[in-house]
Parts: sequence; C-alpha cells; structure tokens
Amino acid sequence: MNAYAISAPQAPGRIHLVDIRRKALLLAQLRVLLIGAAFLALAAAALLRIAYLGVVQPAPSQRSMADALLPSRGEITDRNGVPLARAFPAYALWFNPTAMDDGGPPLVQSAKAVAHRLKQIFPDLDETEVAHKLASGKSGYLRRRILPEDANKVMALGELALELPRETDRHYPQGSMAAHVLGYVDEDGKGHVGMESALNDRLLDPALRAAPVALSIDARVQGALEDELRRGMLSVNAVGAAGIVLDVDTGEVLALASLPEFDPNKVDQDGQKFVFNKVTNQVYELGSTFKPLAVAAAIDAGTVTDLSRRYSATPIHIGGFTIKDSHPLGATLNVPETLIHSSNIVTAHIVDDLGAARLKQVMADLGFNERPYIELPARGFPIWASGEWPRLRAMTVGYGHGIAVTPLHLATAYAAMVNGGIWRPATLHKVEPGQANRGRRVFKASTSARMNQLLRMIALYGTGRHADAPGFRVGGKTGSAEKPGSGGYNRTSVVATFAAAFPMDKPRYVIISMMDEPKAVAASSFQRTAAWNAAPVIRRLVPRIGPILGVYPDDTRDIDLTDLKPLIGSEE
Repeated sequence: MNAYAISAPQAPGRIHLVDIRRKALLLAQLRVLLIGAAFLALAAAALLRIAYLGVVQPAPSQRSMADALLPSRGEITDRNGVPLARAFPAYALWFNPTAMDDGGPPLVQSAKAVAHRLKQIFPDLDETEVAHKLASGKSGYLRRRILPEDANKVMALGELALELPRETDRHYPQGSMAAHVLGYVDEDGKGHVGMESALNDRLLDPALRAAPVALSIDARVQGALEDELRRGMLSVNAVGAAGIVLDVDTGEVLALASLPEFDPNKVDQDGQKFVFNKVTNQVYELGSTFKPLAVAAAIDAGTVTDLSRRYSATPIHIGGFTIKDSHPLGATLNVPETLIHSSNIVTAHIVDDLGAARLKQVMADLGFNERPYIELPARGFPIWASGEWPRLRAMTVGYGHGIAVTPLHLATAYAAMVNGGIWRPATLHKVEPGQANRGRRVFKASTSARMNQLLRMIALYGTGRHADAPGFRVGGKTGSAEKPGSGGYNRTSVVATFAAAFPMDKPRYVIISMMDEPKAVAASSFQRTAAWNAAPVIRRLVPRIGPILGVYPDDTRDIDLTDLKPLIGSEE
C-alpha cells in the first residue's frame, strides 16, 4: 500500500511524456512528408521542363568545332589573294522597350534627348526619325553595321533599352573599288547585283566557304582603271564613264568599272541609283569602233584583197538617206586611210561589197546577237535586227549605227580581232594556265595580223593619236555616236568610246574606255569626240598597268608597218 501510495502520483507524468514523444514523431514524419513532397514537386517540374524542351521547344542546333570556326560567308579575293569581300562580326542597335521590367518608361532620358546623343555618335543618323521610333514604344532596329568603338559609346549612354546584339556583317576592305564586280549583301545575308549574287550559294555552302574564291580581277589594275576613268569623266563633265581591261588569250577580266560607283559597305537609297553596270548591262551604239570589225570581215571574206584600192568618198544617197562623213576627207580613200580618218562613206562601200548576210554572220559569231557572256547576273540584250538585213542597215551597222551592244561585247570582239581570230567568252573567274576556254574561230590568223597593223596605224597617224603611250605600241579605234532620244538622235549628247589593244606587235590586252555625254570643255579642246576625251584615258592608263601586267615600255620594237606606210597620203 505504501508503495502504491508513493508511485501513483507519477502516472500522469508518464502519459504526458508519451504524448510529447508521439507529437514529435508525428511532426518529424510530417516534415519528412513535406520535404519528400517538395522533392517530388521539383522532380515533376524538371520532368515537365525536359518534356517541353524535347517536344515543344526545338533542341539547340548541333555545331561542330569546324563549323563554328568557318566564316558565315566565304571570302572573295582578287587574282593575287587581295581580300575584296569578307565576313566579320559586327553589332546592331536594337530598341527594346521591355528591357526595364519594373513597369516604368523604357528610357531614362527623353526619346528626343537619346536621339540627340545617338546623333553625336552617328553623324549621318536621322535624329527626328530615331526620336519618333523611340517615342513610339515599338521594338526594332535603329541601326545596323556598328563598329565596336561606336558600340562602346552607345553602352556608355546607360540606356538599358538600347541593346547591341551581335551579328555577322559583310565587309569590303577596298571600299567602293570593284563595286560593280562584287555587288553587295543585304541585311538578310543575300547577295545582290554582282559576284555576291552569282556566287551566293557557293559562298554559303559549308563544304566550300572555308576556301576563298579568287576572281580574275587584279586590284592594282582595277584601281588604276577607276582612277583614270574618274579623272577623265570629271575633266569633261561627263555624266558617267565605263571601262574594262581584258586578257585577249584567256578572256579574263582584269578590271571592270562603271562610274559613278557605289559603296557596297553601305548601299543606301543614294547608292541604289548607281548599282547599274554600264559595262555589262547598258547597250549603246558604239559608232566608229565597229569600222575595224567591218573591215576585218571584208578581208576575211576576200572582198578586200588590195588595201591600196581607192573607194569614192563622196556622200552616198540611198533610200532617202544620205551617208556622209563629219567633214570632207578627199575624193577617194584606200582602206588604211579609211580607218585612219574614220570614213563612214568608204566603210559603207566596203560593207556593200561584202554583203549584208556575211556582215550579219560575223557580228553573230562575235556574240552581238545575244547577251554578253560573263558570270554577272545583269547582262543587257543587244538591239539586234532579226531577219535579213537590207542594204542600208548593213551599211550603217558597218560604222556602228543601227545596232547597240554593251562595252563588254565590244571588248570580246576586239580581243578576237587581235589575238589571232579566236572569240572567247569573258570571265570573272581566275583561269589557271592551260585552262582557258577554247573559244571559236571568227577570223583567220592572217586577217588578225593585218588588223593589228591597221589598228596601230590609227594610233600613230589617225584619230587615235591621243591614245598612244610611248613604248607600249598601242593600237585602237575611236567611236563617237549620238545618243538616241525621242524623235531621233540627240545631237547634243554623245557616247565617246576608244577600243584599244597593246602591245600591237604581240597583243595581250584589250582596253575599252567610254565617256557618257562628255561636254566640250577646255580640257578636251572644246571637242566632244572620243579622240579628245576617251583616248587620253588610254594614254595615261597603259603606262600605269603595263608593267604590272608584264608589259614594259620598249622604244626599240614595234609592229612592222613597212608595207602599209606608203599607202597613207601623209602623216598627220
């Protein structure tokens, strides 16, 4: 009893301890459950995210290390490896009005103030237009192709809404040089106009874009051609100019220029006006530059066998039309005198003897009835009369009227005339030794040799004297043609052309120099004809590019003219 009396009061304490232990155990179990539930929730979220990435959102693209190191677009170089077009990382200026996620305004400063500060970084920026874009609250590009130093200046403004995403840009290290050969790449990475368009797929091909594409262009020759054409164009206030330097044995284009030029690094609205290529896409009546081609056709056909034969030089009246010369050249002329003095009348007689059908066939063999052969996408279609040519048309075509072709057509025709008689298509791809196009024969080798003599005589004694560069044995022919307009020819607007080749003792290169609408100014002795504006370009250009191309001045050698020199009346 006493023991019971002593222990009885302790029972409630034990019950209390058991209750505490049970509650602690339940609490621990609850915590474990909560932690487990949290882990299950995280696992479920992870599984849902994995499912989303695998089903809804496309997986990241796989890129090999080689692909990551390749340029996004292949490089274009000149024939000697000088870079003409290459891809490089750049920045763009993007306005993101949601960059500030606190619900406040997207810009710290006012839209007008930000536009003003951007104008200080980019002087050509339209401040009003940019201010309007910023105030509109709409996202979009404010500028593309930003240099790293300018990107740093934009970041210094402290505006989070002005973002600078990285993008790949196309850069033309030589600026506007060879712009019409290269073309340009738009903001979406697509090539336009020139070889950027022609080679677009090749330059983007992952299997090929690591290797640069070498063009036939020589950057040194290209720069000299553009420089001399620009000098000539500005000196006579011409509205434009064009020129080409062509290898007569391979068809390679070593230089091609159309002025005014554009800058492919920034083709804005003003630049778009000048992307048209006058050399390959514009057709012209090229006037008297056709006369040697007509004479070559007659010699080749055998209708001209005696160069001393004299033809009447009095005007020809045919079908209500009169063929005449710019000024009287005497009662009669032989073939050398005809080319030296550029007689329309005697050329018409020579063509009349040849016959319209044979002249037309030679012109077709020279490619004058189709677009010029070259890789550029923009190629003009000639004005070519189909069907049988009447007598009058053939006569006028013989001296360069009634047919319109591109300067490139003329260059390839002259190359065939001086290289031994083989016509080849022009190319802007570098041609390896022994890989030149075989071409097609248009003239006999003997005809070509005779024409080389006659072209040299024109530069020595005739209308081409202002093209002669001492020691380089230049030959060629002038051509001045009035431009057609509404209601007939515009007598105040001419296209002046000189078609040249050098050195005439062994021709290697043809050069075409053309002035579009030259003015009669003091620099051209107040004359508009090619002898006074297009020919001097050749005289200055040849000594610049000759040594580059392996042709050096040599006053001790020249083409032999001993059999033809007695046929001309006097040396002028």
